[in-house]
Amino acid sequence: MLNNCHLIANPANDGDSFHVSAGTNEYIFRLYLVDAPETDEMVPRRLVDQAKYFAITVPQTIEVGRAAKDFTQEKLSQPFTVLTHMSDAMGQSRIERFYAYVQTKEGDLGEQLVRNGLARIYGFKAVPPSLQNSQQEIQKLEQLKNEAKHEKIGGWGINAGRLNLRAQTPAVFSFFASPNDTQRQPVPLPLPFSRPSPMLIPSISSRRNPASHPKEKTPLGRIDINAATEKELTTVPGIGHVMAARIIAARPFRSADDLKRVSGIGDKKYAQIRPYFQ
Repeated sequence: MLNNCHLIANPANDGDSFHVSAGTNEYIFRLYLVDAPETDEMVPRRLVDQAKYFAITVPQTIEVGRAAKDFTQEKLSQPFTVLTHMSDAMGQSRIERFYAYVQTKEGDLGEQLVRNGLARIYGFKAVPPSLQNSQQEIQKLEQLKNEAKHEKIGGWGINAGRLNLRAQTPAVFSFFASPNDTQRQPVPLPLPFSRPSPMLIPSISSRRNPASHPKEKTPLGRIDINAATEKELTTVPGIGHVMAARIIAARPFRSADDLKRVSGIGDKKYAQIRPYFQ
């Protein structure tokens, strides 16, 4: 447990991964169990998955990621506590990155992100302090997600202009309770809970009896080739303002498969940009 930690400003910080000072040491910590959306287009496949989770477009997902980054920066503006097993979270920095739970004055940071619709339930798991197993925390996160969806806030409300609205009732559960504090328990789900996978945990609702629902014909969260604005098109890696203008001028398309007929889009570029479109 690292007390009196402080956020270190760094361009690589985002909603769920950030540089931290603890005493004289600097660390990079990555939150357990939650995944805030990317803030740019550097990891396209992950962005597509995140967009599907919130049922929004990839450009909107980047907006949610940037809102999550701002949210985390705000919550970590005051000293906070970190609980880590120093488990390697990998990364590209010269400084090692470790998984951790982070406790602010308002509660667990991962819970706050999910409660405000700024992160999905997905990531490496570990038993939180004061709980018997990680399933209890996943149950709590699922309930917080449902509350955010009901209130249509964060990523769940971006289509209604509610991206920056905050939760009516914040998550206040603290992992770091005193040994004599027996009142702090995560609120159970009203629905049965299935055991998560040992490593990556996708949305629980997406794992319940998938065969009982018809398969979507078009993957959620991708860009409509005939309706996207120039701004939306230029968020796709490999599409600049000139290429966006060519795409708009070539409309209408029967489908995004027809992107190949746009001047300047060869096989390599087509393979790069196609995953972003319906």
